[in-house]
Amino acid sequence: MERDDDLTLREARGLYFARAGFDASSYTARWVRLQAGPLPLFFPNTAARVRAVRLHDLHHVVTGYDTSWTGEAEIAAWELASGCAGHLAAWHLNLLAMAIGLVVAPGATFRAFVRGRRSRNLYREPYGDALLAETVGATRRRLGLVAAGASPTAAQRAAFAATAVAALGAFLATAAPLVLALAAAIAAAAANAGAGPGP
Repeated sequence: MERDDDLTLREARGLYFARAGFDASSYTARWVRLQAGPLPLFFPNTAARVRAVRLHDLHHVVTGYDTSWTGEAEIAAWELASGCAGHLAAWHLNLLAMAIGLVVAPGATFRAFVRGRRSRNLYREPYGDALLAETVGATRRRLGLVAAGASPTAAQRAAFAATAVAALGAFLATAAPLVLALAAAIAAAAANAGAGPGP
C-alpha cells in the first residue's frame, strides 16, 4: 500500500472499494450484508454505523488491512487500541470483530492491537472534503503509522488481554439471544413436525 502514498484519501478509497467489491452506496443502504461462509448475515445500517464506517473505510486505506475476516479483525483491534472516541457503533462492532479475530487470527489481531496503541486514528476528526483531499502518506505520517514497531510492552499486553475479555463478553452477549432464538425456532419446528396431521 506504500505506493498509494501520493493519492488522496478519496482516490485511495475508490481503489479500496474496487478491491473489496463495494462502493459508497453502502453508506446509504438500509441493510448491511456480511457473508459468513455460505450464510449471508444482515443487520441494520444505522446512522451511527454510517458515521463510523466512513472513517473506518479510510482506516483500511491508511493501515493496509484488507476486508477478509482476518483483515477486519486486525482493523477492529487497531481501532479499539487507538480509541473509537464517541463512535459507540464502532466500539461495539469492533469488539465483535476482535472476538472473531481471537479465534481465526490471534497473532495478527495482537500485532494490530499493539500497532494501535502506538498510533492514532481518525475517529476524533470531522469527516468531509478537507479530510478526503489529504494524501495517504500525509495521513499515515500524521497518525504515526510509519514508525517501525518495537517489542510489545507489558502495558500493551495487559491492555490487549483486558480488551480481549471485553470482546469475548460482547460477542457472547450479542450471540446468545440469536442462538437461543434459533434453538427455539428449531425446537418449535421439530415439535410441529412430530405432531403429525390432525384427525
